[in-house]
Amino acid sequence: MPLTGVRVLDLSRLLPGPFATMILAGLGAEVIKVEDTGDGDYMRWMPPLQGDTSAMFTAINRDKRSLRLDLKTARGHDLFLDLAATADVILESFRPGVMDRLGLSTTVLHQRRRSLVVCSISGFGQDGPDRLRAGHDLNYLARSGVLAITGTADGRPVIPGVQIGDVGGGALTAVIAILAALRAAERTGEGSHCDVSMLDGLLSWMSPHIAAVSAGSVAAASGMLLNGAYPCYQVYACADGWITVAALEPKFWSRLCELLGVVELSDSAFATGDEAQRTVDRLQAVLATRTRAQWREHFGDEDVCCEPVLSVAEALADPQAAHRAQDAGGEPVWFPLRVGALPHAPLGAAPSLGADSRALLAEIGVGDGEFDALVAQGVTG
Repeated sequence: MPLTGVRVLDLSRLLPGPFATMILAGLGAEVIKVEDTGDGDYMRWMPPLQGDTSAMFTAINRDKRSLRLDLKTARGHDLFLDLAATADVILESFRPGVMDRLGLSTTVLHQRRRSLVVCSISGFGQDGPDRLRAGHDLNYLARSGVLAITGTADGRPVIPGVQIGDVGGGALTAVIAILAALRAAERTGEGSHCDVSMLDGLLSWMSPHIAAVSAGSVAAASGMLLNGAYPCYQVYACADGWITVAALEPKFWSRLCELLGVVELSDSAFATGDEAQRTVDRLQAVLATRTRAQWREHFGDEDVCCEPVLSVAEALADPQAAHRAQDAGGEPVWFPLRVGALPHAPLGAAPSLGADSRALLAEIGVGDGEFDALVAQGVTG
């Protein structure tokens, strides 16, 4: 697999870091979760539970190994440095400055392995006036302008159901940075530090909207091309739920109007003002007469860019999604990347807390007797 032979030490918790290392694991990397000697990753015990483990934790921590280690102890610190000498990547999501206080700065880590890639995921980045500010996904959406353009026409922001800042701004950006840094290390022998800010990531996603504002456009909820300003890009109610219309191109809009029996609206895709409202009302009246399934059957394979709004359960049962899923012992798993002919997705079990501590420390010379003593001292477990 593309990352076979790459070892990752993952110090992160919750969603952004573990999601990033899930992608790396799915591409073949060996991922070791380095967890504290308390409760470990907070997500382990967040409901809903499957048995005694969070279902969400299982989803993003498959095929990883778990090592419990107290980095604040001298021995724990030294053992981590010994492990760092065997690793290619270290990912952490502490607040800026924590790694330095632990004696694990990038400079110290590079003294152990020159080619090591160190990636730090944080809300606001490693520098700047707000670098130490606490936050979560919703806060980063607010600070980046994303929330201001995500909502209803009256301007009330709507909280997205998916953690866009955590996954898009943080995790996926971190994966890109790590892969680029690994390539550079392979070429030069020199490792680097990747400073991934979730705010930076979201602002980069806002680039088209920022450019539009710079050109004089107004960015507002339900007021732009792709968030509801025009009849051709809207969510409409149907008899049993909702259906999306994204017929931006004239050929798609014209064919949609023909199939809906409203050919008089063929020139109103980008209508504004009163004409836009009349167009939306006319389409709404027609689409409300049938269910999502009936419209799906009516449109068939026609190119009209209309899809039903599915519940999570319906989305998982959708034939296209089911076809693309990979099997994890009878349980479907969705993975965003397909590279070459090999299947990619972490399909194994998520590790119990500290499940691999003994084996991993044995790799760096800790025998059974010393391991038992370290457990008694609270250094590992």
